[in-house]
Amino acid sequence: MATMHEVDYQILGDDMQFVKIELDPKEAVVAEAGSMMYVEDGVQMDTIFGDGSGQQKGFMGALMGAGKRLLTGESLFMTVFHNESGQKRKVAFAAPYPGKIQPLHLSELGGELICQKDSFLCAAKGVSIGIAFNKRFGAGLFGGEGFIMQRLQGDGWAFVHAGGTLEEKVLGPAEGLRVDTGCLVALQPSVTYDIQLVGGLKTALFGGEGLFFATLRGPGKIWLQSLPFSRLASRIYAAAPQTGGGGREQGSILGGLGNLLDGDGR
Repeated sequence: MATMHEVDYQILGDDMQFVKIELDPKEAVVAEAGSMMYVEDGVQMDTIFGDGSGQQKGFMGALMGAGKRLLTGESLFMTVFHNESGQKRKVAFAAPYPGKIQPLHLSELGGELICQKDSFLCAAKGVSIGIAFNKRFGAGLFGGEGFIMQRLQGDGWAFVHAGGTLEEKVLGPAEGLRVDTGCLVALQPSVTYDIQLVGGLKTALFGGEGLFFATLRGPGKIWLQSLPFSRLASRIYAAAPQTGGGGREQGSILGGLGNLLDGDGR
């Protein structure tokens, strides 16, 4: 028996996408705070305490759901948008940075999906957003978001965001793949996930790819992103003049001249 609301949706845009969801009367979606783009008249916004499923029993159940979100570094609260009018209404949620929004029907994925905590955008009301611990402690020490990831459970639509270009891959039984830890967006629970050292000391120190990578092993589907937000942010920070950074031509005569021409030579 379905527990999630069956919403209709449309994804618009190319590199800066947003998802527009059509709500029938009494239908609702749940989303992370700060992702809303617009709502039409008749859509009411409520802040809820817990994991967004609306299935917690009593105060202690809501407290447990909120605690799961706190462990992943998210807010204790989520926002529910529900249509209180007698007609269809729309609500839109925008991607936080350039990339792709991927719709995923949880019932077609076995009712469960594990994703990076920053990739979840919104979902039909009824989704449970919990935590998924990696079994190996090393993944928690070195994998960033790898040790504590979000677990989405339900039987309807969920929407995740991937930075840059999104690739969906299907791993066969025992088939492996090594991935930069930040490039992993989501995976089915049947895919095992661990953290390994890149290689020798020289490779780790001078290879430019970090000390550790994620090892994935099938069977199951995985979703990868070409531009993790951490990578985008570090490149912007490194190039910012306020931090002492600059373009590749910074040390040349052309670099200084270019700064004067474009107004940066202050």
